[in-house]
Amino acid sequence: MTHLTTAWRRFLLAASVTLLAGCAATGPEGLRIDRSIEATGQGSRAQFLVIHYTATDRDRSLHLLSKEKVSSHYLVTDDTPPQVYQLVDENRAAWHAGESQWRGRTFLNASSIGIEIVNPGFTDNPDGTRQWYPFSAGQIDAVTKLIRDITQRHGIAPQDVVAHSDIAPQRKQDPGPLFPWADLAAQGLVRWYDPAAVAAHQVRFARDGVPDVAWFQTELTRIGYAVPRHGMFDQATRNVIAAFQMRYRPQDIAGQPDLQTAAILAAVQ
Repeated sequence: MTHLTTAWRRFLLAASVTLLAGCAATGPEGLRIDRSIEATGQGSRAQFLVIHYTATDRDRSLHLLSKEKVSSHYLVTDDTPPQVYQLVDENRAAWHAGESQWRGRTFLNASSIGIEIVNPGFTDNPDGTRQWYPFSAGQIDAVTKLIRDITQRHGIAPQDVVAHSDIAPQRKQDPGPLFPWADLAAQGLVRWYDPAAVAAHQVRFARDGVPDVAWFQTELTRIGYAVPRHGMFDQATRNVIAAFQMRYRPQDIAGQPDLQTAAILAAVQ
């Protein structure tokens, strides 16, 4: 019995040594790194999810996003059904956001996941009008599934699922006014507004007057946009208002600080 007990103890000791050795990995220049303890104070690298369109066709989109300096974590093609490519691991930064800002955070490549959708964007007509191109139902279904999965895994809040035009309103328009933000909001995936609150604000502003430009600048800053705060209605402010309208009031995206835009802006929480 003593012999068996001793043998068993030796086995347990050897197993323990093997287990501990398995916790240590060989690092640079043979450095032993123990990964057996994991800190509780940590979170996902990804805090924002940015939606784009590619402004070109499928083949050119794949080339640009895989062979050039720009990139994105995911690409949703315009095939039937759409094909979804993952081009960059979510734990690594992709070069999709560029110079950008949202809710005080800047240069969002390091803290975001990007989804590109194959879509030509728009065509400017000779009469000065602009034709925007719709997304297919299959593309929207695929993007919706991606958004739901990514936001759940990374804990990304609805207010941080944004358009490229939200984070770079001075230079970007994608994914444009035909992207169905309202449908995503109905599923709880993105931030939206209460229609009853909009109606109440419309009554108030119709009675008291549309707020001045400084109010628009303050409110746009409140919900996350980078906008001038000088109280003047300049082109930069117009661009930010147009970006807001593309998302929340796509029927009219002229960038005018009108009554309906003010009411919706006041209702967005």
